[in-house]
Amino acid sequence: MPIVTSVTKMLGIRVPVIQGGMQWVGVPALAAAVSEAGGLGILTALTQPSPDALRVAIRETRKLTSKPFGVNITLLPSINLPDYAGYARAAVEEGENGCIVIHKCTTIRHAKSAEKHGVDVLSIDGFECAGVPGEEDIGGLYLLARAARELKVPYVASGGIADARGFAAALALGASGVNMGTRFMCTVESPIHQNIKDKIVASTERDTVHIFRTLHNTTRVFKNKVSMEVVATEKRGNANFEDVKDLVSGARGKGVYDLGDPDYGIWTAGIAMGLIEDIPTCKELVERLERETVEIIGGLGGLVRGGERAKL
Repeated sequence: MPIVTSVTKMLGIRVPVIQGGMQWVGVPALAAAVSEAGGLGILTALTQPSPDALRVAIRETRKLTSKPFGVNITLLPSINLPDYAGYARAAVEEGENGCIVIHKCTTIRHAKSAEKHGVDVLSIDGFECAGVPGEEDIGGLYLLARAARELKVPYVASGGIADARGFAAALALGASGVNMGTRFMCTVESPIHQNIKDKIVASTERDTVHIFRTLHNTTRVFKNKVSMEVVATEKRGNANFEDVKDLVSGARGKGVYDLGDPDYGIWTAGIAMGLIEDIPTCKELVERLERETVEIIGGLGGLVRGGERAKL
């Protein structure tokens, strides 16, 4: 049976699974593959060097799939401030001026503020997530349950989700779908080097670390020589961005994916790595998630009837 939620209806997708917006990863081939598989593929705007390049990427994706896909625009402190307005204009215009806004929040108060400003869907990101988890260290289990009580617009769950158990749990917590980043990094169509995909499979939830904590811009990344050097610099006290900017440059991060050296630079990864054991195609992954989630939800009925099916 299909999983039908307000998000599948609103976005016109078969399965309420959204690919996370990931720098250097959210390119046309991956976004199109996720959309073709039944989820919502996402292009990462800042992966493209300019708004015009984003337009080209959108058109390229449209040639690869006739199904809906999205564009992620990340607003964060940057060494060189991007043309955010230009990227947003390109996304909206290439979408023929009709768009659905999905906004990431790591606290309920921020989610309620975004709701007031008219967002269509919220992505509720727990502390487990890769990238930026916020500064309040609130786990997804609590955030999602609270979201069910207080939010009026649909929301999807993000952070620590890589399999059907997480998908089913998110739905039980009131989410209308899930957003997965690290899991989609480890697919056949992901553009990153095979060595990095293999590294993700071999890693556990203990292989991430937070950087920029003292700079109040906490970011969860893969634990490697470079990220631990950043942490050591921060621990010495009174560190500022100038002290670590060469270590965390985007060029070095891109080099990780291009060269296949996990120690070349900073790269984001979530604790969901501990749940990733293979490198499927996007089609195989989305279909597996759909099938197993339906099985788990059906099996939970055994709890009410006194059976044992809930151990699926």
